[in-house]
Amino acid sequence: MALESMEIWFVTGSQDLYGPATLKQVARNSREVVDGLNASSQLPVRLVFKDVVTSAESILRVCQEASAAKACAGVVCWMHTFSPAKMWIAGLSSLRKPLLHLHTQFNRDLPWSSIDMDFMNLNQAAHGDREFGFICSRMRLGRKVVVGHWQEAAVQERLAAWMRAAAGAAELRGLKVARLGDNMRQVAVTEGDKVEAQIRLGFEVNGYGVGELAARTEAVSDAEIDAAAAECDQRYAMAGELQPGGAKRQALRYALRVETALRGFLVDGGFGAFTDTFEDLAGLAQLPGLAVQRLMAEGYGFAAEGDWKTAALVRALKVMGEGLEGGASFMEDYTYHFGADGAKVLGAHMLEVCPTLAQAKPSCEVHPLGIGGKDAPVRLVFTARGGPAINVSMIDLGDRFRLLMNEVDAVEADRPMPALPVARALWTPRPDLPTAAAAWIYSGGAHHTAFSQAVTGEMIEDLAEMSGLEYVPITATTSISDVRNQLRWNEAYYGRRS
Repeated sequence: MALESMEIWFVTGSQDLYGPATLKQVARNSREVVDGLNASSQLPVRLVFKDVVTSAESILRVCQEASAAKACAGVVCWMHTFSPAKMWIAGLSSLRKPLLHLHTQFNRDLPWSSIDMDFMNLNQAAHGDREFGFICSRMRLGRKVVVGHWQEAAVQERLAAWMRAAAGAAELRGLKVARLGDNMRQVAVTEGDKVEAQIRLGFEVNGYGVGELAARTEAVSDAEIDAAAAECDQRYAMAGELQPGGAKRQALRYALRVETALRGFLVDGGFGAFTDTFEDLAGLAQLPGLAVQRLMAEGYGFAAEGDWKTAALVRALKVMGEGLEGGASFMEDYTYHFGADGAKVLGAHMLEVCPTLAQAKPSCEVHPLGIGGKDAPVRLVFTARGGPAINVSMIDLGDRFRLLMNEVDAVEADRPMPALPVARALWTPRPDLPTAAAAWIYSGGAHHTAFSQAVTGEMIEDLAEMSGLEYVPITATTSISDVRNQLRWNEAYYGRRS
C-alpha cells in the first residue's frame, strides 16, 4: 500500500516587514502546529514542516520543489501573519500538487487581559488568509478550505479526509492498469478515452493478451500451489469437495495456479490494477474468480469486462481507505428488492467481490458459471458487513469525466440466500432507492462501481476537485430536481464539444 511512502508539505506564509524576532516566533509556532497535528494520530499521511516563506522567490522555490518531489502528495498553506498575495502568483502558478488552505491561528482563545498590538501583528491569520484566499480565487485554483482551530478534532478529520484524497490522486498519477482482453462486446459505459484519462488523471492503461497469463500458469510449481492451498484451508471455510482429498480439489489447485501466475504478471509489470473479461479466456480453464478476489484483498484494483476506469478507481479507494475499518471492492448493482419492508439493492458480480467486505469467514466454493463456456470456477462466497458505505462510478462523457457518488447503508439480509453462490452486499441507497436510482440514471452512472466501507463522500469530493473532474453526489438530502439542475449547470460550466 501507499500511505507510508507519502508526505504532505506544510507551508506558512508571512513577510519580511515584521523583523527577525517575529519571524522566528512564526516558525516556532508553525513547527508546533505541525508536530501537534502529527501527534494527534488523526492524520494518515505525515505532515512535513517547510521554512516560513516571506518572498516571491522563496514561495516559487517551495512550490516548484513540492511539484517535483515524488513523495509529496499535496501542500497545506497557512498565513500566520499577513502575506501579500502578489508574492504567491508565480509559486501557485507552478504548483502541480493538490492544495489545502488551512484557515486557523496558533492560539485558540483571545488573551483578553493582555492582548496588545504585538499580539495582533503576530496573529493575523484572520485577514492574512483572506488575502491568500483572494489570490487563489482570482487565479481560479481548485483547493480545499478548512476553517477552525488546528487542535479541534473536526479540523483534523477534514484535513485527514483531504490527505486521503490527495493520496488517491497521487496513486492515480503513477498507476499502471493492465487489461487482459478487451471490453465486453457491445457495452458502452465501460469504453472510454484512455489517452484523455492519462492526460487528466495520470494513470496509463494498456492491453495484454490473455495468452500471456495462460503461458505463465504452466510455469507455476506444485510447491507454490501447495503453499497457497494450505493457506486457503486455514483462512476460509472450505467446501467439502475442495478440501484435501475432495472430488474437486484440483479445481482449487488450478484457481491458485492462475492466481500465482497473475500475481507474478502484475508484480513484474508494476501494475496496481487490472481487468479481464469472460469473453476472452483462451488458454484458461476457468474464469479467474478466487484469484481476483484474493488479489483485490491484497490491494490491487480490479474490474470485470475490461472496465479499466473502475479498476483504477477501486485501487484509488483502497489507498484512500488504508488503515480504516472496512474494505473496498469492485461492485455491480445486480438486482432489487422492492418489498413493502423497504426497497434495497443487491450488489454482486459473477465472481469478483473483494473479501475485505466480508462480515464473517468467507466460504470457498465451486459452482458452474453459466457464462463463458469454461469449467466451473472457484470463488469465495460471503455477505458484506453492515454500515455506511459509498458507491462510486467514473464515466466518460466524451468531453469530460464525471465522478458520481451515492452514499448507501449496507444492511443485513432479510432472510438467508443459500442458493446464491456469489459474494454479495445488500444496501439501501440514500435518500431512498427510487430517488437514488433515478438520479444515478439521469447522471449516466455505470452499472459497475467501486464500493467502499471506509472512504467517505467528502474524500471523493476532494478527489474530484484536485483531479479536475465533474462531481455529482447523491446523498440523504438529494432531490431529483436538484440533480437535474446540477447536471444542466455542469453542462454550461464544463462546456460540450460538438
